[in-house]
Amino acid sequence: MPTYPGISSEAFKHPLDRQAEQALRSVPGFDLVARKFVEFLYERPQLVYLMGNSIKVGPRQYSTLYRLFRECVRDLDIHPEPTLFVEQNRQVNSYALGQEHPYVVVNTGLLDLLSEAEIRTVLAHELGHIKCGHTILIQMGIWALNAASMLSELTLGFSNLINSGLIFAFYEWRRKAELSADRAALLVIDDLNIVLQTMMKVAGGSSQYGHECSLNEFISQSESYQELDQDGLNQVYKFLLYNGGQGSMLSHPFPVDRVRYIREWSTSEEYRQIRQGNYRRVTNDGSVDVASNSSSNEADTLRRQIEELQQEINRIKSRSQNS
Repeated sequence: MPTYPGISSEAFKHPLDRQAEQALRSVPGFDLVARKFVEFLYERPQLVYLMGNSIKVGPRQYSTLYRLFRECVRDLDIHPEPTLFVEQNRQVNSYALGQEHPYVVVNTGLLDLLSEAEIRTVLAHELGHIKCGHTILIQMGIWALNAASMLSELTLGFSNLINSGLIFAFYEWRRKAELSADRAALLVIDDLNIVLQTMMKVAGGSSQYGHECSLNEFISQSESYQELDQDGLNQVYKFLLYNGGQGSMLSHPFPVDRVRYIREWSTSEEYRQIRQGNYRRVTNDGSVDVASNSSSNEADTLRRQIEELQQEINRIKSRSQNS
């Protein structure tokens, strides 16, 4: 398997990912969310939950999975090494979160469905999110939406800023971030068919009937899906489906869309150059890798921010009780 010492996420980050993040950061209310979000409001409780309710992977726990994970960490040159958990859940899913203590979670449903090469693809994809620094924004979005819901009955300015525009921008960015993580998976796996096969299985694979699925047919389905755009009304339907047309906004692009994007990149000069070792590397200035430590000044600032937020909430509650 190829390895990319010193690679920066900027070497493979999708342009749509960059554009969507810039748009998100420019939406009114984002700065306030960023100031109020602190890692121990969401990251620490979730980490405690995983430590108590799942299996932490290591040399003596899921040793094969741990070997695959460490190889992917090495190939993408991620430091420090994130933590890997296996959660008992039939849903074929995985995710990555955490900034100070990044971690990846894979469900047992995914492990039971995929081959070893396909599991490696998923691990590389999730590590791509960590490499690109996506996890802090994902957590920020989850926390902001939860906070807005929790405070919706209070007259707190913070909740009012979590408006539909900001929610839309968060989801739009999350979908585009997946395209960068798919690129990370292809770099590590170095086999387009395995990446596409993994996407197909996650979309609708079956342990019992999977042998009756055809990757070529799935690729054809992707091409047919793109042809739907020739009708303007279909484009409207796609937009609505992504943005709550069926009750909830989608955090991931449709698998057939992801197939198109990764197939295009696999034949690009950018991909070829990276494979030859010609890629942007991490430097001290603008490093995008996960930081191993935060300074004490940053920690003090975070503590003050959460104290201010708690005091503000308490004041609002007190007014509501007295009125």
